[in-house]
Amino acid sequence: MLLELILFQMRTNTKPKVTLLGAGPGDPELITVKGVNALKKADVILYDALINRELLDYAPTAKLIFVGKRKGMHSFSQDEINELIVKSAFECGNAVRLKGGDPFIFGRGSEEIEYIESFGIETTVISGISSSMAVPASQGISLTKRGVSESFWVITGTTSERKLSNDVYLAAQSTATVVILMGMSKLSEIVSIFKKFNKNEVPTAIIQNGTTKNEKLGFGTISTIEEVVVQKKLSSPAIIVIGEVVKESTKLRSFYESLNLVSN
Repeated sequence: MLLELILFQMRTNTKPKVTLLGAGPGDPELITVKGVNALKKADVILYDALINRELLDYAPTAKLIFVGKRKGMHSFSQDEINELIVKSAFECGNAVRLKGGDPFIFGRGSEEIEYIESFGIETTVISGISSSMAVPASQGISLTKRGVSESFWVITGTTSERKLSNDVYLAAQSTATVVILMGMSKLSEIVSIFKKFNKNEVPTAIIQNGTTKNEKLGFGTISTIEEVVVQKKLSSPAIIVIGEVVKESTKLRSFYESLNLVSN
């Protein structure tokens, strides 16, 4: 099939091009100007489940193809998505692969680029604002703060083998801020690890659908966060933020003062 498309491209003189574009964390205004311009020029857009559909309004004449993958609901396998991107580029010319957040942070962007370029197709990468930083920031949580946290970890909660990343064990032993993506199904394991290293009272935030109108919030400590999740009915997609910087947020300070975790 792909060979046929290559021959089609040679006959029609279509110049295929693929732009790998990060859509940002969810708020449609948190996309780059360069990203908007790419959408306006697109002939076809292949978009994920977590992107804000309002972004598609920038490309009213483009062909739209949904290739979203959510837990338990995969429209296409990754191999099928790769082939569809190449097919669309050969057939339509200017293809945009629109992915949530930043495509190079747990977005399999490098895998897609490598596959696309193996067919000699020109590629461009336009970074997106990663949810790992933008979502905590929307709640006033600075991942680093002088005198509080000198660094931060961004970890996937679920590996390709559907297991919890071993990096969580290392992060739990540090004083760094820990941001965990795709970790809600592993929350009990995460909590157990932090408790093992006597981190029971470390402030913890969970932000579901961050920066969108459907945003839901839960705050507590390692020892209480599972109860908070039940009470608030939190679920995926959500970001878990663990660290002393959580209580430093001006939005959350009064809450943590009530827990006697912040000195007046």
